[in-house]
Amino acid sequence: MNQFKVSALKYRPISFDEVVGQDIITTTLNKAIENNQLAKSLLFCGPRGVGKTTCARILAKKINNFNSSNNNNHSYNIFELDAASNNSVEDIRNLTEQVRVPPQIGNFKVFIIDEAHMLTTSAFNAFLKTLEEPPSHAIFILATTEKNKIIPTILSRCQIYDFKRIKIKDIVMVLESVSKKQNISFEVDALNLIAEKADGALRDALTLFDQLLISCTNNLTLENVSKNLNVISNNIYFDLTDEILKKNIPGILIKIENIVELGYDLYDLISGMNNHFRNLLLCSETDTDSLFEFSESFKDKYSNYSSKIKSNMFLDSLDILTESELNYNKTKNKRILVELTFMKLTSLDYSEKKPSNKKKKIIPTSFYKNFDPNKIDIMNSKNVNQDFLSETRDYFEKKNTEKQTFEKKRFSKFSLSSVFEKNDISIKNLNSESVSKINHEFSSSDLQKSWKKLIKEKSKLGEKNIASILRLGKPLLKGNNLIKFEVPSESIKNELDNIKSDLLFFLTNELKNEKIKIDFILNEKIIIKKAYTFEEKYKKLYEINPKIDKLKKEFGLD
Repeated sequence: MNQFKVSALKYRPISFDEVVGQDIITTTLNKAIENNQLAKSLLFCGPRGVGKTTCARILAKKINNFNSSNNNNHSYNIFELDAASNNSVEDIRNLTEQVRVPPQIGNFKVFIIDEAHMLTTSAFNAFLKTLEEPPSHAIFILATTEKNKIIPTILSRCQIYDFKRIKIKDIVMVLESVSKKQNISFEVDALNLIAEKADGALRDALTLFDQLLISCTNNLTLENVSKNLNVISNNIYFDLTDEILKKNIPGILIKIENIVELGYDLYDLISGMNNHFRNLLLCSETDTDSLFEFSESFKDKYSNYSSKIKSNMFLDSLDILTESELNYNKTKNKRILVELTFMKLTSLDYSEKKPSNKKKKIIPTSFYKNFDPNKIDIMNSKNVNQDFLSETRDYFEKKNTEKQTFEKKRFSKFSLSSVFEKNDISIKNLNSESVSKINHEFSSSDLQKSWKKLIKEKSKLGEKNIASILRLGKPLLKGNNLIKFEVPSESIKNELDNIKSDLLFFLTNELKNEKIKIDFILNEKIIIKKAYTFEEKYKKLYEINPKIDKLKKEFGLD
């Protein structure tokens, strides 16, 4: 039995040209070596399986001019320390002892410290001086997946290189190359699913690739890969989308049941559907289709489906799915949550018709004021905005209806809801049946009685604030027709001025005198007294009804 070598090691890059997805970093390191500007302390940080340790080894070989054929020689110059298991001060002291010895072969000793974030604080502190002033022949490369755990004093002494996740397209390209080298039949969509499952880590993708070769017998189809990885394939999401577009709730529930029977996790279904609608959104516009990371065959399929959906429905769908994803761990009955989520999606207004980008025309009110509908002779002209004319017709029909209704009304008594339906109505527009033309003389006592009726009427109409203002004082009759009323502030005066015509109308009908005038006079010396303590409240109630004193004595109240 021959010894098996995993693909992650078998196809590990041996030069910067072979490194996938880290072009900026490899270019920078190459230029630093060529220009003799390579720093003595480097920090490689980023997600797992993206090439940090690989780049460190390639760099160590390159600066010593080692090639792939003399693998035995470079071991004397490259020292790797696993900080996960060698993280004490003593381990760092042993490392610094090795640093003092110059290289026997080559020009540099390279010390690669993997999982550097696992070093203890004491070990970091013991390493500071050596890291800051290393010998000319020593270069340190620290690799970590958690840069935030590296203490600031270490970070300040290193050049930091941030490795990024590898794109799905790049991972698929590597998997295709490996499959061809091993004469393995495959579907591109299956490799896409492996790359998506790897979550940006090429090493994880190659590990899954080796695993699937065993179970799929060197035939990587989308169906086999999805079953073995327990990942919901994109075809299932497209089937669900079909049922959503058909508004087929029973069909949706049946498909969810089938997904559960296949052993898929419901959270993965919600999360995957959320990502599915994002991909539909990306393919719906030419400006964003470059963000789509799947194969061209899938891209065409997503584009066809996205053309069937209204653009404003993408946001509603993503909102529903994201809310469900957030609430998934909070609910006890997760099955109902998922089914309800898909029923909401099915109930949305999905349509093949795209929303119009045409903006609604805003018609200024000044146009209506000067507009005479009887003089229009261009209603059927093609050069006129028909929506605009339609709105104009509706507007004047509504105005005429309101006018006819208003003219039929008879004002037998004071009623704000029936009289003042529009702000531009004034006393001059009222007919002779509403306001008496008799100039009847009235006394101060008549005025006080009418004023109290006015307060009661305002209270009945729910205008509590106006009623309270009118209670602040008593109106004074000056001459035959002039009424003066003092108010304590400018804001109250303005408020009463706004409803002066309203008040005049009521008083004119009550006192039967159409020549009445009313002035509101500002008098800041007026104090609005309010009862705050229990004693003050009692005095106030006593002023209103003295019988309350008898009630207090009979029941022995304080």
